[in-house]
Amino acid sequence: MSEFRVTLRPALATTDPVASDRITLEALAEGHVIHVLGKPGDDGVAARLAPFSDGTAHAVRAAGPGQWFIVGNGVKSYAELSALSEALKPGAFGVDQSQGRVRMLARGSMVERVLAKGTAVDLSLTAFPIGHSTTTLFGHIAAHVTRTGEDAFEIMVLRGFAESLWDDLASMCAEYL
Repeated sequence: MSEFRVTLRPALATTDPVASDRITLEALAEGHVIHVLGKPGDDGVAARLAPFSDGTAHAVRAAGPGQWFIVGNGVKSYAELSALSEALKPGAFGVDQSQGRVRMLARGSMVERVLAKGTAVDLSLTAFPIGHSTTTLFGHIAAHVTRTGEDAFEIMVLRGFAESLWDDLASMCAEYL
């Protein structure tokens, strides 16, 4: 076996936050992203996910029928990932996507207007309440969007598209800087 060790580098390490009094775009810590797969319609899986949505170390995001993401800023050890996987049984399992997905936060009074430039999803508070998630396109890039506050959205994207989406979002923010 090789002695070569992979060096993990944050995908958006060289980006500075884009910020004004009306809009802020910042990269979130590359902590953990666990894709949970369960049987659609199995209410037991949703109940087993409740402890993972404590709002501090973890949050749960709906990703589709029978699918969720458990996200957080802290890196999970192998033992923690194994324990999480056991807690989901029976009927669901988790796949570690921590190195494959990048999260960013867009917030501020103009955040809905900024994001509306890139997607056709109605992100108004009445149509897209706090805690609501969806997968959409920003231009040609697929992203998972969650409203995390009245004027805040978490945007999660595949790692290979993170810089491109960052550049697009930064351009969309420009008129409010």
